[in-house]
Amino acid sequence: METSFAITGKGYVIVASDTTAARSIVKMKTDDDKIKVVSPHLLMSYSGEPGDTIQFAEYVERNLRLFNIRNNYSLRPSAAASWIRRSLAQSLRSRKPYSVNLMLGGFDVTTDSPHLYWIDYLGTMTEVPFGAHGYGSYFALSLLDRYHDPEATLEEGLATLKRCIDEVAKRLVVSPGKYKIKVVDKDGTREVEL
Repeated sequence: METSFAITGKGYVIVASDTTAARSIVKMKTDDDKIKVVSPHLLMSYSGEPGDTIQFAEYVERNLRLFNIRNNYSLRPSAAASWIRRSLAQSLRSRKPYSVNLMLGGFDVTTDSPHLYWIDYLGTMTEVPFGAHGYGSYFALSLLDRYHDPEATLEEGLATLKRCIDEVAKRLVVSPGKYKIKVVDKDGTREVEL
């Protein structure tokens, strides 16, 4: 029952993900952080099979860090998204594919622009102004389509995100209790509260 949302705005990307770790009908923990900071200006929200998600997120984080060490600069969001998509596509054609859905939000410091990429377990990638994964996406995408404003301030973006979270809590039978929310902008990444 994983749910994650992401929104772009004027100079920022907000990424939110539920904190519940569950398997079948059993809730195992309620403080799981499903958003990985993979570089100073790059966040990755992941959902899917528990072992695959952790392993793939750490694999991405380590390889992007290795690239930074070898080349003395970090990958831009578009390059990182392409590398992640290729890695998922290659694993899909192996004997042990990753079952991971991702949203990659980043701020490109060279062009001063936010970017959000929606990537699924089949290696499909597209740049989007907003996105969602999981059961909550059935309710949130229509709200995001109606209320998303690419020129919105951070406070307005958080208000739109709050609408999505409230709608999922109201309509989804097994709704997640808490969410972790992180923002990436020109100053880097940080966690925020609603």
